[in-house]
Amino acid sequence: MQLILITGLSGSGKSVALNVLEDAGFYYVDNLPARLLPQTVGFLAESGHARAALSVELRSAEAIAELPRQLEEFRALGHDVRVLFLETKTDTLIKRFSETRRRHPLADSGLTLPECIERERGLLAGLAAIAARVDTSDLGPNTLRSWVKDFVGVPAMGLTLLFESFSYKQGIPLDADWVLDARMIANPHYDPQLRPLTGRDAPVIDFLERDALTQQWLGDVRALLARWLPEIVRENRSHVTVAIGCTGGRHRSVYLAEKLAGAFRADWKVLVRHRGLTEENPQ
Repeated sequence: MQLILITGLSGSGKSVALNVLEDAGFYYVDNLPARLLPQTVGFLAESGHARAALSVELRSAEAIAELPRQLEEFRALGHDVRVLFLETKTDTLIKRFSETRRRHPLADSGLTLPECIERERGLLAGLAAIAARVDTSDLGPNTLRSWVKDFVGVPAMGLTLLFESFSYKQGIPLDADWVLDARMIANPHYDPQLRPLTGRDAPVIDFLERDALTQQWLGDVRALLARWLPEIVRENRSHVTVAIGCTGGRHRSVYLAEKLAGAFRADWKVLVRHRGLTEENPQ
């Protein structure tokens, strides 16, 4: 059985992700208590379900501590298990709860909303190492749906390498494993003819490919990744996010993410995201 476990912070978009999988034909269970996870997986397998998506509620340290062992047991039974962890910046979560007027699940403990968010973040902090993380802070629902579909399409074995461009003005993505700064490279923004374009447009590409420092940056990073990605695979990592940032997230970081994706696509499962361009093109 293909089993997708969705967890993360309340208000981070778990329902959106679960709905995507429901539409894709997965049998789904929302807000499943963690202590019922083994029984539920066993029932679904015995019932002949080929694909299942479970939104898992984890509110105790005991449940979190048990999850890695349970996942290994599911894999030992032959299930294709993938874990998706959604996280969001605190100020964004506060805004979302205020707009929807919903109570936080930990509100009954007498904490304020920011305190509830930070307590939940602390409880779930240990799950990052066993999950593919997605920062939904600046994502619209359509973009999140697209990224969940990419995640579900990941092969059961092998490394998925995600190159993600971003703007330092918006902050570093929470789901980044490696963060690379491209702000020292010549900026096409200062050319009036290039300013309205992006790093995927030919004039910007020509500009950056003529710049020696840009090409040296690319060569150094390609060598770094080529050396260390095999070591990461040996540690049983299945998902690595390389975030590349520039000032505006439109020119340099986009160009570099695309070039690196092309360089490694023959060897790994490669995905590309452009946080600064999501409003223009959700793909």
